[in-house]
Amino acid sequence: MSEAGYKQNMANHRMSWSINRFISPSTQFFQHHIPTAFFLLAVFDFVLLVVAFYLGVEIRFIGAHTYYAQQEVGLFGKGLVFATFMLGGLIAFGNYQRHAKQSLEVMAIRLVVGLAIGMIPLIITDYVSELFFLGRGVLALSSLLAFIMLFLSRLMFERVAEDELKLCVLILGSGNNAETIKHSEDQHELKGLNVLGYIAINEETSSVGEDKIIFKHKPLIDIAADFEADQIVLAVDDRRNSLPVQEILDCKMSGIEILDTLTFYERETGQIRLDMLQPSWLFLSEGFRQTVMRRLCKRILDLGSCMIMLPFVAPFMLLTAFSIWAESGFKGPILYRQVRVGENNKTFPIYKFRSMYTDAEKNGAKWATKNDSRITRVGAVIRKTRLDELPQLFNVLRGDMSFVGPRPERPEFTRDLEQNIPYYSERHRVKPGLTGWAQIRFSYGASEEDALQKLQYDLYYVKNYGILMDILILLQTAEVVLLGKGAH
Repeated sequence: MSEAGYKQNMANHRMSWSINRFISPSTQFFQHHIPTAFFLLAVFDFVLLVVAFYLGVEIRFIGAHTYYAQQEVGLFGKGLVFATFMLGGLIAFGNYQRHAKQSLEVMAIRLVVGLAIGMIPLIITDYVSELFFLGRGVLALSSLLAFIMLFLSRLMFERVAEDELKLCVLILGSGNNAETIKHSEDQHELKGLNVLGYIAINEETSSVGEDKIIFKHKPLIDIAADFEADQIVLAVDDRRNSLPVQEILDCKMSGIEILDTLTFYERETGQIRLDMLQPSWLFLSEGFRQTVMRRLCKRILDLGSCMIMLPFVAPFMLLTAFSIWAESGFKGPILYRQVRVGENNKTFPIYKFRSMYTDAEKNGAKWATKNDSRITRVGAVIRKTRLDELPQLFNVLRGDMSFVGPRPERPEFTRDLEQNIPYYSERHRVKPGLTGWAQIRFSYGASEEDALQKLQYDLYYVKNYGILMDILILLQTAEVVLLGKGAH
């Protein structure tokens, strides 16, 4: 970038005021980073939901305050219940994820389905207990008002987030590591970031476009100040002789966040890049903690989730079993038993509803593929809706599996994958799960290349898992199931 180009780029950047001057760009819950902008949006939405409930009550009937005040849980308490369940539904359908710029239609659909998911437990509580009774009229009016208010707030958020809530990042380096970041930028994998440019260091061969290179003609702290950078990513290929250590320290002590490339990818994409991973990073980074309390809380969540789900899914399990039996002429097995690799590489039997013909693997095990000819008509439906996985609830009860974790793989595949993919065995440090971080972030894996991509998400989970992250994954799994994402 020429001196004139540098000044022009700097001038254009300064025209946009950044809220990141005053708040942290990401909020950390335990080990999991959530973009602060989306956290603030969720808090604002919660307030709007409470307001929508109050307005629904006012419109439904005058004098409702007296009616609710006489109950054990008053108007404000019921408003909190309404907002909590509705916010859970919005989270479940991906309303707080970084998506590519979406159309108004997609935004509206996400809100409608998210609010519909939130209404399900509210309707159930209306019939189960009078403690949180809302009334159908109030629920309908409040939900309609909530949709209108949330839709308008998102229009405002999209406008603000487009310019003001992006994290301003400088990349230190212009070689191969910088090229990887540039590729991710071009593929829209780094949403919510404003990559200001790539600072060329010494004689490093440039692998990024000239229009994005910033030549280091002044101290790093001055370049960062010119561009009002929030973060500097160390992407120099050879750090031993190339890093301006004192200048980086000046930036760090001035309040600019300094990240290595791998940590940057972990935070922004929710994965640990295998092509950049060194054993030393695993040694020194936070996470990978296996405490007794962590495991106990996870087990309590598993058992509690199973107890809640089983009564609701039992009718679907019976219907699925009958459909499989009927399709096979009222003969043949309904369940399919497979050996899978679990925690600490121990094998265990997993049970699924049979979705393939009985002789599907007469020639040996092989990956499932799209439009797999071995899948029956009923099998195609239950795979699409994930009903075939429901018998694994009993694996969770037995303790072979968890609700959330890396999906268990077959030993026939695991042996080859461990030989060909570095660190593959590390995914077996925790119990496998019914659903997982890789399942909601990546499409169905049907090859060794897919297994490598999914491993990057699995390692992120093993490093950072906790109760909050498990709950978020469980909620977001609803979107995967409802939209049939990743199902083959």
